[in-house]
Amino acid sequence: MSRTPAPSSRVVVIGAGIVGCSLADELTARGWTDVTVLEQGPLPAPGGSTSHAPGLVFQTGPSKTLTEFAAYTVQKFGSLDVDGLSCFHPVGGLEIATTEARWADLHRKAGLAASWGIRGELIGPQQCKRLWPMLDETTLYGGFHTPDDGLARAVLACRAQIARAEQRGARFLDRHTVTGIERADGRVTGVTTDRGTFPADHVVSAAGFWGPVIGEMAGVDVPLLPLAHQYATTAPLPELAGVNDPRDEASKPILRFQDRDLYFREHTDRIGIGSYAHRPMPVDPFTVAAFDDAPVMPSSLPFTSEDFAPSWQDSVGLLPALGASRVAEGFNGVFSFTPDGMPVLGESRELRGFWLAEAVWVTHSAGVAKAVAEWMTDGRPAIDIHECDLYRFEDAQRSPAYIADRGAQNFIEVYDVIHPLQPMEAPRPLRTSPFYPRQQELGAYFLEGGGWERPHWYEANAPLAEGLQLPERDAWSARYWSPIAAAEARATREKVALYDMTPLRRLEVTGPGALAFLQRMTSNNLAKKPGAVTYTLLLDETGGIRSDLTVARLAPDRFQVGANSAADLDWLLRHAPDDGGPSRSSEAESGGVQVRDSTSGTCCIGVWGPLARALVQPLTRDDFSHQAFGYFRAKQTYLGHVPVTAMRLSYVGELGWELYTTADMGLRLWDTLWEAGQEHGVIAAGRSAFNSLRLEKGYRAWGHDMTTEHNPYEAGVGFAVRPAKGDFVGRAALEGRSEETASRRLTCLTLDDPAAVVLGKEPVLVDGTPAGHVTSAAYGYTLGRGIAYAWLPAAAAVPGTAVHIEYFGEKIPATVAQEPLFDPQMERIRR
Repeated sequence: MSRTPAPSSRVVVIGAGIVGCSLADELTARGWTDVTVLEQGPLPAPGGSTSHAPGLVFQTGPSKTLTEFAAYTVQKFGSLDVDGLSCFHPVGGLEIATTEARWADLHRKAGLAASWGIRGELIGPQQCKRLWPMLDETTLYGGFHTPDDGLARAVLACRAQIARAEQRGARFLDRHTVTGIERADGRVTGVTTDRGTFPADHVVSAAGFWGPVIGEMAGVDVPLLPLAHQYATTAPLPELAGVNDPRDEASKPILRFQDRDLYFREHTDRIGIGSYAHRPMPVDPFTVAAFDDAPVMPSSLPFTSEDFAPSWQDSVGLLPALGASRVAEGFNGVFSFTPDGMPVLGESRELRGFWLAEAVWVTHSAGVAKAVAEWMTDGRPAIDIHECDLYRFEDAQRSPAYIADRGAQNFIEVYDVIHPLQPMEAPRPLRTSPFYPRQQELGAYFLEGGGWERPHWYEANAPLAEGLQLPERDAWSARYWSPIAAAEARATREKVALYDMTPLRRLEVTGPGALAFLQRMTSNNLAKKPGAVTYTLLLDETGGIRSDLTVARLAPDRFQVGANSAADLDWLLRHAPDDGGPSRSSEAESGGVQVRDSTSGTCCIGVWGPLARALVQPLTRDDFSHQAFGYFRAKQTYLGHVPVTAMRLSYVGELGWELYTTADMGLRLWDTLWEAGQEHGVIAAGRSAFNSLRLEKGYRAWGHDMTTEHNPYEAGVGFAVRPAKGDFVGRAALEGRSEETASRRLTCLTLDDPAAVVLGKEPVLVDGTPAGHVTSAAYGYTLGRGIAYAWLPAAAAVPGTAVHIEYFGEKIPATVAQEPLFDPQMERIRR
């Protein structure tokens, strides 16, 4: 288990770019003053990505976490100055639309800004022209203006934070090239450089695109791909002569022309142009020149003018005055991309005390540093960062080939309009369940998550959708959707359906200490007889929800845990009883407890619907009646020739079972159930129907509806907390809390218009003012109207309260509803 060290802990930060400098400042501000920052180049501009970054800070995006990182960066750098010059210049931001699709997306982005508390306004072409007089406004549909965005002066911010950190005791040593990471007994002990060794209790890799180099020294994978990105500066422009103060450099908002993968900013009388429109240019971090050997600096590669030529023409089209100018200088600047476009943060489990703060752009730098500093000193960040966790990636997503493919694709799509369900194109298929051949035969429409191919509906069910009366969808909500989902939901409610639940993570916890361990780690009481299944929570020390689990006690010393992500496994391995040795990458065996990930070797089918028992019972000699096999019970049995672990669970609100078997028996299990189900009208159903059904039933999805920022009583899962069972992680923090004391609540909303649909992350307005945001949403096919769950102040989370959800600029009326919306007496599940 990781323990927060004493404030005297020795910290070595590798890299004095904007992340390393910000981290040193944040750590020393929290009393950790024995901080050494090592940098291979000269300070304050050592030649990494920070040294060439154009400094754009746009705060608004789909990720609430990244938005909060950026907002803190704006706040902090705006409070710093060097020689009377602020480290942040709030010129604002302007994103323009030259296509209908982009204009619609800017309406969606305005909604995200309202959800996350960022000031923003949609404006017309003439208003865009007033902000940027050089624009050809005849090409525009409009723009999104964010007045609090602007330019981070990254090198100045480094100088300011270096000075503050040094005053508190930190030291910054440039011209120190790291050559090795020292370790003993599974912990980091120091950093070796070409100028000596530095003992350390903690080492933080903030090396930017050199992160994989440092990671290799530590034996820790750093899943990022360095890529070159083109940046050019025009010759002096007459239109800008005398307009800008040379110290400020810019007076106009940062301009983003995302329809052509371009952005623009002023450099006094010139314009800087950044382009993502060119081919991906991967860079091997192991071969990047040292500072003294680089023509300009290590992160600044020679400009390839032929790649930039189309972008120059697009720039002239938008800003016609550039037609009389030229590219005066340019470079291909190196920075980092990950498989999902998010930073990589956290402490290594394999090498305790070794931390990553990598793949971080200037935009998010101070916010990331604050989160990592809180993590190191307090044991957790103040905000949810599961999207950035080092252990969010599956093993299948950590290969160099995968990182290269997905990193390059993220570069290509950095300015694209991305639908929340949109899968990446390659490599696919990567992970498939044993049922994949049968799913293909049924015409499954696959989307991807965690590397898994996941059926969202089946074309074989198209005839069932004929004649269904469904509201017409707008183009956005119609993407990655089919009316077949409605037919599959209906079949689940009326007959029986098979759902592939294989991608859900399965863990085994075994050994004489297993019960005591799980009792300490989770919130509900697991001290039940074998055969019991319990819904429970993983909490952190502050009572925040790290995950929700189903735990089946299959034998006195054997438990099967249904988890959400690889980070759940990491959390359990970190807290497993310590035998003095390092934890392994995928399992731990110590202190009488073994924790093992069994996902890849097993599979699962959800058999749900009122005819589920009629389908399953003839296949087994065991009694599957309600009296003999009650809800939230487990039984090991055989279905035909297939050994299964059957769990009486249902996340769609209907009678049924989750049926688990080994991967080698998976196809036989599918065929057995499919053949037996023909007389009952069995169908295969996908995730689209599943999501609708689970929202009708009010079931939460961790990572969407609740995170570490929420406690169980706020999230409506307080029933899974049993303080009387004894001590467990987070118990003390929940003392005195209850649903009655919650100041905010996860709230069920139904859309007043039966034809309306929202998708998630939209702002919720109470009395016309943004008061919360949607977490999960779907059309409730059984109810005949849209459903949304949202975080709202407790005063507004009262059934009957009228609210509005802003969807692409339209204010959609909705009403707070009593949950669950479907079968509140649980009669359909317990029969």
